[in-house]
Amino acid sequence: MDWAMTEKSYSQRKACALVGIDRKSFRYASKRPDDVALRQRLRDLASERRRFGYRRLGLLLDREGRHVNHKKLYRLYKEEKLTVRRRGGRKRALGTRRPMIVPEGPNRRWSLDFLADTLSCGRRFRILAVVDDFSRECLGLVADTSLSGVRVARELDRIAGHRGYPRWSSRTTAPS
Repeated sequence: MDWAMTEKSYSQRKACALVGIDRKSFRYASKRPDDVALRQRLRDLASERRRFGYRRLGLLLDREGRHVNHKKLYRLYKEEKLTVRRRGGRKRALGTRRPMIVPEGPNRRWSLDFLADTLSCGRRFRILAVVDDFSRECLGLVADTSLSGVRVARELDRIAGHRGYPRWSSRTTAPS
């Protein structure tokens, strides 16, 4: 607009028509107060209470006797680029884990896992898989729609009846 009026010496009416805005919009001067004191207090409260959003900061301002409309408060909060500080993520283990010691022979350590799938009718079932870690031999597969802790213990005892319980050596750690 200013360029068209100064460089091309267009009238205000012609420049507004060229850009496609109303002349009143061009001449409008905001009467909104700058709220310097309110902005400063909002920044101070946000730095003191980092976990507070604009709504809770508004409550603190209300307690101080500064009643501010929530829409105006949100606008000032955004204009000041105030945000709630994000919390850090989950703490992960530092460093590398020690690899698991390979057993010295068969029947020293067993691993067990649960697998799950669904039948064509939509019914779910689970499979308990027991494997010897040294020989990678599958010691047992138990499939059922429900595997309780009692059932798992019974199946492990049944496998131990055929092969014996795993023997712990001095190199492997005993169960706690």
